[in-house]
Amino acid sequence: MPDEDSPELTSAEFSELRPLAEVLPELNLGKQRITIMLDEAVVQAYKAKAGGRGYQTLINDTLRRALEVDSVKEALREVIREELHRA
Repeated sequence: MPDEDSPELTSAEFSELRPLAEVLPELNLGKQRITIMLDEAVVQAYKAKAGGRGYQTLINDTLRRALEVDSVKEALREVIREELHRA
């Protein structure tokens, strides 16, 4: 059913559409699109865990937590080194 407030786009208009991030880069949510090769078993496990939707978010969360753990480990090592140096 046609809507006069929102007419269908012509092919020419449709071909001129651009991604929102390209048109309004200030709205960038701090994410970057990449291409990455993962083991099929890893992808399937995350898809199963996410129920098929949002598995990339779960992978991102896992990577973020790994970075945080590495940061905490390095901070702890630095404190231990400082304490050993004082002794």
